[in-house]
Amino acid sequence: MRTFRTGLLIGLAIAVLVGAAAVFYERYDTRTLKRTLRRDAVLCGVNTGLPGFSTPDDKGNWSGFDVDFCRAVAAAIFDDPNKVKFISLDASERFKELQNRKVDILSRNSTWSMSRETGYDLYFPAVAYYDGQGFMVPRSRNIDSALALDGSKVCVQDATTSQLNLADYFRTNNMKYQEIKFGKLDDALKAYDTGQCDTFTSDVSQLYALRLRLTKPGGHDILPDVVSKEPLAPVVRQRDDDWMMIVKWTLYAMINAEELGITSKNIDEALLSKKPDVMRLVGTEGAYGEELGLSRDWAARIIRHVGNYGEVYERNVGAGSKLGIPRGLNQLWSAGGIQYAPPMR
Repeated sequence: MRTFRTGLLIGLAIAVLVGAAAVFYERYDTRTLKRTLRRDAVLCGVNTGLPGFSTPDDKGNWSGFDVDFCRAVAAAIFDDPNKVKFISLDASERFKELQNRKVDILSRNSTWSMSRETGYDLYFPAVAYYDGQGFMVPRSRNIDSALALDGSKVCVQDATTSQLNLADYFRTNNMKYQEIKFGKLDDALKAYDTGQCDTFTSDVSQLYALRLRLTKPGGHDILPDVVSKEPLAPVVRQRDDDWMMIVKWTLYAMINAEELGITSKNIDEALLSKKPDVMRLVGTEGAYGEELGLSRDWAARIIRHVGNYGEVYERNVGAGSKLGIPRGLNQLWSAGGIQYAPPMR
């Protein structure tokens, strides 16, 4: 009888351990790349609709800065930028849906902060866009500085870093304001457009995009003040380092390509180059792609199909786009900005 009980206890203990291991494996499985290859597509979480960053047309075709980054990841893996399934996510659900594996990567104007990494078990591999929070006001208010916003009614999206930054800025400058918050960004913008509030706050890049959706875009100014640091980055799950490395070095490859003068138009010439830095990037020297679990020409695939960082910036949000956002901090470090990628060597 004692032997039977002992065996039963051992069996129960093993069952508990197996169950616990299954739960751990389910949550921390590190095979995102393998699942992506089997699925034959990258699952990319994007904004529900933000001009210049992620917007679908009437046929469901997505375009934008964040969209192009996911296409770059797909190009690196499949040599095909179209092997991406875009899943629109609201700000309130984006991190949870990434945790739940609804998407493989979040490329959705998300600020990298300590609490988001520690609280959600997520990684922000690298900064894709250096941004900061600002304010938009009707031109009729004749305001040219955020310090003149005392007593304003401010529309802001709830449960975002914008809400906290708003409170910090007004408290720091000993100013009063009335917060009018909304769960959805569209509702906040509509309230501003209809005059329920006289100020709208968000990341500056988002302000440029949202201004295009107002009834009279030309009747609103984006103030020059930037009141916070908002490093926007793609997001992946923790404990999946192989996938994180692919996402991180996809961005770095695009930045390094711009610095080396390699574009989608001259990539074939770059493949014939004898310059060491160029050869390592395009894969004619070394095995850097294979170390990521990809092909040697993984970076050349990205540049050929999607372009370097500068090309992606300019066509989506830069001077050649409807938004016309100055390059600013997102200019290369060698041209007065702070965009900087570790070398491939």
